Amino acid sequence: MATDKIRAVIFDVGGVLIRPDDPRPRAELERRLGLAPGAAEELVFNGEMGTRAQLGEISAGELWRWVQQRLGLDDAGLEEFRRAFFGGDRLDVELVNYVRALRPRRQTAIISNAMDSLRTQLTTDDPAADAFDLIVCSAEERVMKPDAAIYERTLARLGVAPDEAVFVDDAARNIAGARAVGMHALHYMPGMDVPGELARLGVNAPARA
Repeated sequence: MATDKIRAVIFDVGGVLIRPDDPRPRAELERRLGLAPGAAEELVFNGEMGTRAQLGEISAGELWRWVQQRLGLDDAGLEEFRRAFFGGDRLDVELVNYVRALRPRRQTAIISNAMDSLRTQLTTDDPAADAFDLIVCSAEERVMKPDAAIYERTLARLGVAPDEAVFVDDAARNIAGARAVGMHALHYMPGMDVPGELARLGVNAPARA
């Protein structure tokens, strides 16, 4: 249902703004190291240590040192692991430019389950930080989606009510978390026309001259 009440548009990072569009580098990395398919992602993101990093209990550097020890890599091997692990990830430049165009009519923000390296990544590696009024990182907040607290803190900092914000994420549990606090939410799927879907909620970027 369309609404003109939306004052803030909030995005996830991994899987939405930055996506693993080419699975080959990570798959080749796993083959080379004798890891099962999906094991590299489990080590870095989904396992106990990855979760601790995203909760700010350990730093990104500490996580990578643990991965290095776990796999028996030297320093060069760790750098190659990181290069290949992220080698298929791509920043959706077109989507980020759309986000830039939403301002200043609407506030823009990020809520990401991420390590303490997120801001550096979005400033240096995948320049997108300038498109957002607010970046909320789980490692800094010590709380992860779909916990209600991370959504509520974001809304408070933006100064908007839940029904004045829409959240875009690729994980169903995070969409459910946003809706549970009263936000509009858009479940991202590969190939989705995000601007078109947001337009259904009354969110339109100004036409370019």
